[in-house]
Amino acid sequence: MSSLAPAPSSSRAWDPALLKRYDVSGPRYTSYPTAPSFHEGFTAEDFEAALARSNASARPLSLYVHVPFCRRICFYCACNKIATKNTRLAEPYLSRLDREMVLISRRLSTSREVTQLHWGGGTPTFLTLGQMSDLIDRLDARFGLSSAPERDYAIEIDPREADVLTLRHLQALGFNRLSLGVQDLDPVVQQAINRVQPRVLTESLIDEARRLGFRSLNLDLIYGLPHQTPASFAATLRQVIAMAPARLSIFNYAHLPRRFAPQRRIREADLPDSDAKLAMLQASIEMLEDAGYVHIGMDHFARPDDSLTQAQRRGTMTRNFQGYATHGDSDLVGLGVSAISRVDDAYAQNPTALAGYEVALDAGRLATVKGIRLSLDDRLRRRAIERLMCDMALDFETLGLEFNVDAKAWLGDAIARLSPCVEDGLIESHGSRLSVTPRGRLLIRHLAMAFDARLPGQAGQRYSRIL
Repeated sequence: MSSLAPAPSSSRAWDPALLKRYDVSGPRYTSYPTAPSFHEGFTAEDFEAALARSNASARPLSLYVHVPFCRRICFYCACNKIATKNTRLAEPYLSRLDREMVLISRRLSTSREVTQLHWGGGTPTFLTLGQMSDLIDRLDARFGLSSAPERDYAIEIDPREADVLTLRHLQALGFNRLSLGVQDLDPVVQQAINRVQPRVLTESLIDEARRLGFRSLNLDLIYGLPHQTPASFAATLRQVIAMAPARLSIFNYAHLPRRFAPQRRIREADLPDSDAKLAMLQASIEMLEDAGYVHIGMDHFARPDDSLTQAQRRGTMTRNFQGYATHGDSDLVGLGVSAISRVDDAYAQNPTALAGYEVALDAGRLATVKGIRLSLDDRLRRRAIERLMCDMALDFETLGLEFNVDAKAWLGDAIARLSPCVEDGLIESHGSRLSVTPRGRLLIRHLAMAFDARLPGQAGQRYSRIL
């Protein structure tokens, strides 16, 4: 489904009272249905069937590998991780990853190109250079990796756990995109989140990545951390803009200490209030747009010549469990503890506990513990949410042709729920087309929630706030 490029967003349309009214908790829609809808009735056998069905499509593959190990725990972290300094503990994990690859690759056509690869964590650069080489060799042996220039092979990097030799090695392994965790450059904030990371570490890696010719570089920042102020975060942004990364992700810190134990080390009294967070968000958008970045959507920004911006213009951008992505026509296979696959018309999730993952693979079976096979209604709504969040627009006529239904009538409940948003100028309706306004782009998660038929049954779920 193609679309015209959405108009640039603008915090000049800023309305704090309106934003606060819509700043509710809700999903990020890296999947639909969202993870709370996954159930244990979906088994490893169901995942195997989905893998087999997917071959008929001949779609390319996207591989995600979860490396859960970290030498140090950042207090804000909500990721699935294992704290250790012993890299030898990764060896049995790599062996089990290979067993999982074998089981999955037996059910996938080897002619399907791997157009995307992403290593996340945890800290993927926790692995030694030799372990990284071993993992790439196993992936290539089982799936056949690509050398095409347009491939998107990315890895998340902790600048405290990498150096020039690491980057050169990653380039030799075929990675062409890097994502560096920064979060904040203020020493007081860094101390409060247990992530002391001098600016020079980040700058030296960025400089080396440019010399080596990495195609795209992403930096992650977080607003809403302890001791942050609008002034201090603006100072971090000025320094980051001077580093000129191709992409930036600026996430809202979600403080959920009941769910994530490390966050209990953060004092709520040290967190900025909602007004301060809104000021940080507004300044971020203004400063980045003034510096020439395009607000892709939600918390993602990219330069006009970056592949993510170009994919949005072409209408080929998508969302997956790593956020916005450039290759929307692929099946995603997740490998490792907690990993989620999106294959054919199904989602399948591995155990979040390492022990459960190990037991399944040691028994010679896939580690799927839950998932879901999508109904026609699920698939239609997933597509509507995806295009709305990626294109900042939705064409019901095009959507209906894709699914052979009257999409506008089918999604009448969503259109009704969007009525207040139309009145408040967040979204406009023109015949068969919805268009998100610059003001509405900030609240795209809220607009997407209108299409979520499963959300009313998830009252007990804890989602992060939209802003």
